[in-house]
Amino acid sequence: MSAPAHPDSTDLDRLHSAVKREKEDLAPESQPAPLWAMFLLMLVAIVAGGQLGVMTGGWSFSVSNPFSATNGGDPRPGGGGAGGDLDPFALAMKKGGSGYAVCGGCHQGNGAGLPGQFPPLAKSEFVLGGTERLIRIVQHGLTGPVTVNGQGFNTPGGMQPFGAAMSSQDLANVLTYVRNSWGNEASMVTKEMVQKVRDEEKRAAQWTAPELEPFAKKNVPGDIPAGPGATAGAAPAPAAK
Repeated sequence: MSAPAHPDSTDLDRLHSAVKREKEDLAPESQPAPLWAMFLLMLVAIVAGGQLGVMTGGWSFSVSNPFSATNGGDPRPGGGGAGGDLDPFALAMKKGGSGYAVCGGCHQGNGAGLPGQFPPLAKSEFVLGGTERLIRIVQHGLTGPVTVNGQGFNTPGGMQPFGAAMSSQDLANVLTYVRNSWGNEASMVTKEMVQKVRDEEKRAAQWTAPELEPFAKKNVPGDIPAGPGATAGAAPAPAAK
């Protein structure tokens, strides 16, 4: 019969081997990233590097733009793009349509205004009448009662002036637009016409309808580019001899 194993006769080598197999304790939040995450980051870096490699150019948007293949210019009304291909009247209508946004809140997108509050621009005698009265209105504003298309309006505070907020060219574009939209047909208003009124009339107060009556049928003199917005068509070609 064999004697029982002494407690001190434990296999130390076996115990040491077990301890060596144990992983070292790590502090919280310091575990290494999983392999799948590292692989994903490497893949993203490779793809991003490939994109940057073909789009370098000092970070100019025209060079580094990822949509450059389909870039057809500024798509906004009144923006860049095909503006250089338009005649002066068409260009003024395009830019005026964009500038009309500041007017549409009151006169509405269809130019019909709001009954009793804001007068219409469609078929309005103020729009289709003399250009000098119209320019003076947008330049200095209008207050008090006014009759448009046979209906009375008296907007509280009146129409505010836009002369300080918009350039002569911007005002000319908007006026050309309203004179040729919603069934209106009239000659275009040019930057030079607006500037002429600005230079001649230094006024701070809003106009009233009676004050503007002398300008009701008066047009600001100035050349209008030949074409759809001209007061008259181009002179006919001389007959062949």
